[in-house]
Formats: sequence, C-alpha cells, structure tokens
Amino acid sequence: MNYIILGPPGAGKGTQAKNIAGKFGMVHLSTGDMFREEKESDEVVSKLLSAGQLVPDEIVVNMVKKHLEKDDIIKKGFLLDGFPRTVKQAEELDAVLKSKNIKIEGVLLIDVPFEEAVKRIVGRRICVCGASYNMTLLPPKEDGKCDRCSGKLFQRSDDKENVVRERFAVYERQTKPLIEYYEKSDTLIYINGLKDEKDVFAQISSCIANGL
Repeated sequence: MNYIILGPPGAGKGTQAKNIAGKFGMVHLSTGDMFREEKESDEVVSKLLSAGQLVPDEIVVNMVKKHLEKDDIIKKGFLLDGFPRTVKQAEELDAVLKSKNIKIEGVLLIDVPFEEAVKRIVGRRICVCGASYNMTLLPPKEDGKCDRCSGKLFQRSDDKENVVRERFAVYERQTKPLIEYYEKSDTLIYINGLKDEKDVFAQISSCIANGL
C-alpha cells in the first residue's frame, strides 16, 4: 500500500503518519526528517527552513527519489509525509512512480482551519530527549519542564508565530492547488482534522483498511 498524507502546518501529519505506518507496516517517508538532516549540513536549506520558505523542487525531488530506489520501501509500501508540496512536485512524483510501476492508493488530506493550525504550532514545545508538548492541548505537568527527563522545554525557531503565518501563506499559495490536482485523479480523501488525535487516526485507519 502506498499513500500520501497532506495538510497545512499544524494538522498533525507527522504524528498520524508515524502511527499509520506502524499499524499497516508501511515505511514513513518524512521530508521533514530529511530536511532536518540537510539543515545541519546545507546552509541554503537551513536559511529557507528558518524563514518558513519551501525548499526548491529539484532538491526535494532528488531526496525523495533516492529513498524510492530502496527495495525495502517498495516491498513494504510507503506513506509520503510532506511531499509533494506543489503541483510541479506531484507531476515529478507521478513520473517517477510510473517509471517504477508503483501506484498511489490514496491521498489523505487532514483538513484544519488556519487559526486552529497556528494555535497548535505556536503552542508546541519540545525537549532534547524527543518529547513533545502543546501548552494548550497537551501541557507538561510542570511549566517549562519535560515530564520524561525534567529537561528544559523550548520552542523551535520555525514554530514562532511570524514564521508559522508565513509557512501557512506558502501552503495556501503553493500547496493548496494540490487538492484540485488530486481531486481530478479521484484519489483525494478528506479527513476531519478538528477531531482529537485518536479520532483522526481512526478515520485514516478506516479509509486504508477499506481500500479507499
């Protein structure tokens, strides 16, 4: 099974993608993880991400292509998270998949309104141990401290409100046309992202289990 998961910043794509990949045995292909790796060594990528801008298509497509060439990913199936983000990237992906005779079963769109997405991201705090919190939805027991290791929580630079609003503006401008693109191919599946995490997971699981 091969799926794509879409949605605005703050929709919870990463969390849902990990859970779904684990349940159905798919490989979670997260461009966010790839970008964070690149950010450490590539100054251009680092500056773009810090400013909330999209990484150029050529860089992203090449990263994804490399992963799709791995045999275990093809055998297990994959869930693409964070790619494609533009219609051009979608067209590039279609060409790559066609050359490998790979089919996308569905494109999962987690739909969340703008202001709700902003609130979710701006309230996010993380710890060096990997734990993640939300000051409104999932606060730590002690303000500013990690429940797991008592480490100091911090806000990522790309979670600041001005950067988040720019990220959403970029999404509206460049990524939203993907909705129409995948609607035309009859592969788009709408998921209500305003529900709680477990309910969203149940919606997606049901769609995949029923081959939608």
